Amino acid sequence: MSLRHALLGLLADRPASGYDLLQRFAGSLANVWSASQTQVYTELTKLAGEGLIAAAEEGPRRRKEYELTPAGDAELKDWLRAAPASPPARNDMLLRVFFLGRLPRQEALDHLAAIEERARAQYEDLVALEKSTEWSGNDFSEYGRLALEWGQRYWTMNQEWAQWARKQITDRHRTTST
Repeated sequence: MSLRHALLGLLADRPASGYDLLQRFAGSLANVWSASQTQVYTELTKLAGEGLIAAAEEGPRRRKEYELTPAGDAELKDWLRAAPASPPARNDMLLRVFFLGRLPRQEALDHLAAIEERARAQYEDLVALEKSTEWSGNDFSEYGRLALEWGQRYWTMNQEWAQWARKQITDRHRTTST
């Protein structure tokens, strides 16, 4: 996924300013994609230059509200129809876990406990987002709920895995100590 397509998708739902898009990222795409203010505004300039979005109106303080153009809608649909690229086989968390044996056992356990805590916090953030969101019957809301559910399941799995991994180390230590 690219920032380009995330912005096109958000603008397909409704016109928005760069600021509005940043807020929507934080409130709806937080578990699948993040973007900084600089990244969003840079990409909006590129998309406008390519004719994929247009400034619908300019408000106070030169605030521009962008809308999707037919060419932008076509690009978004082409991207949605294309086979997704294989994700890179890179996972910093698992790479670190792979080498945890280089640390004292308690540090390894603490590291896994931190993974569990981060996963719990991420899950709780998504539950709070779900509760605070006004869900409507439109497609954006319906499919957004599907993505939110994936995020909740993902973080639940990470939390359960970290608990399991800690138990594996603890049980192995008990077996080797006796």
